[in-house]
Amino acid sequence: MTIRSILLHPDPRLKKRCDPVETIDDDMRVLIADMFETMYDAPGIGLAAPQVGILRRVIVMDCTKSDEEDSAPIAMINPEILSSSDEMNVHEEGCLSIPEEFNNVERPATVRVAYTDPEGMRQEIDCDGLLATCVQHEIDHLDGKLFIDYLGPVKRQMITGRMKKRKKEKAAARA
Repeated sequence: MTIRSILLHPDPRLKKRCDPVETIDDDMRVLIADMFETMYDAPGIGLAAPQVGILRRVIVMDCTKSDEEDSAPIAMINPEILSSSDEMNVHEEGCLSIPEEFNNVERPATVRVAYTDPEGMRQEIDCDGLLATCVQHEIDHLDGKLFIDYLGPVKRQMITGRMKKRKKEKAAARA
């Protein structure tokens, strides 16, 4: 397994709609294993393929909150939201592509998601709480949408400005 580099906002690849996965093969399973390794190393609870520069509809998640809980990794290929509740929930969200930035985002409290697992089996899952927020956040990545797109234009511009500054500082430190 390899820890991959996570793209940082603003990067045009993070704003592109991803292509569906046509074939689940060993290369796809390696990508998924690498994504889990990258997510856990970051550390984070979710990661979408475009965040590691792969414009395919693949996400990984593990919404367990501590080492004491059993790990519950989920890999979803070509996930789609089948239904969502009218009831809304607000969670503070962050993103591995927008480090150190957190804001409240309102999303449906529950969603039903269909996806293909790494063995090629079609699955459906009902998600609520943190899992519902996480799966919606990661599926948004597959459609070129970031959590900051739910914020007002001033907040979004401020975060983007801070991210540009951080990217410049990182580049200067490497030079």
